[in-house]
Amino acid sequence: MESVNVSIEPEVEVPLSVPSNKRSAFLKQLNRSKYLLILFLPCFIYYVLFKYLPMFGLVISFKDYNLFKGVWESNWVGLKYYKMFFESPDFLKLFRNTFLLGVSNLLFGFPVPIILALCLNEVKNLFFKRFVQTVSYLPHFISNVVVIGMVVMFLSPTTGIVAHFVKLLGWQPINLLVQPDWFRPIYVLADIWQHAGWGSIIYLAALTGIDPQLYEAAAIDGASRWKQLWNVTIPGIMPAMVIMLILSTGHIIDIGFEKVFLLMNPATYDTGDIFSTFVYRMGLTLGNYSYGTAVDLFTGIISLIFIYTANYIGRKVSETSLW
Repeated sequence: MESVNVSIEPEVEVPLSVPSNKRSAFLKQLNRSKYLLILFLPCFIYYVLFKYLPMFGLVISFKDYNLFKGVWESNWVGLKYYKMFFESPDFLKLFRNTFLLGVSNLLFGFPVPIILALCLNEVKNLFFKRFVQTVSYLPHFISNVVVIGMVVMFLSPTTGIVAHFVKLLGWQPINLLVQPDWFRPIYVLADIWQHAGWGSIIYLAALTGIDPQLYEAAAIDGASRWKQLWNVTIPGIMPAMVIMLILSTGHIIDIGFEKVFLLMNPATYDTGDIFSTFVYRMGLTLGNYSYGTAVDLFTGIISLIFIYTANYIGRKVSETSLW
């Protein structure tokens, strides 16, 4: 009887670590992008230090914050300061002022960069086009303090340019800076003058992405420049317009503090006092940090709701959205 030899081979262990080829590919890609990552590093550090880490301080809006006890040792009070804010007589006035100022800035300020970009796109003289672009960009790099200082000088009832023009018309100039009804128009016009040129860069970049053959085909079909504008140019930059509109909607309530604070004075509190200036008074001036943080968090939540709603509408209407 023949014997059969059966050999049992040892089991092969499957490595649980990441394959070396994938790891080496990742390291090569990381090395290839190292300069881009270095350029991105300051932006990453800025957002971590000044945007994300301070969010841990929002917890004091639910506490009776005591400077000596610290954040974690202060007593919890729940929604006390939120209820206090909603029940205060300042709530409706602040919400009305902030909403009207944000909507006015959106309605009148949003179309101006688009119109400026469309006009510059039609200019054939390259020197004049670059000159207008440079002049319109410059105010964006001026600080808000200088911009408001210039506005105050222009609107001075004695030495301002506007006062001289009004005198030439035979009228008596008035101090517009102390007129509550003029606060919003002055703010909106100053913001348009400062940021319209810079905002047109995005639309000029979008205009360069339109296929020139579309204009040639429209011209062959007999379309005038006006019809080309409505049927080729505006549809070509529509995605950029929708994205910028969504981003601008988020700033209806979350209006910047500096320019409003510098332009406002006690005579214009009725129309100029908004959420951000109220937070400054409550938090830094009066030292009620919990109350000021509660108001600021409420502002951020409303802004998030606005931008989410605008993004949803943009996705449904034009199939263009941020996410």
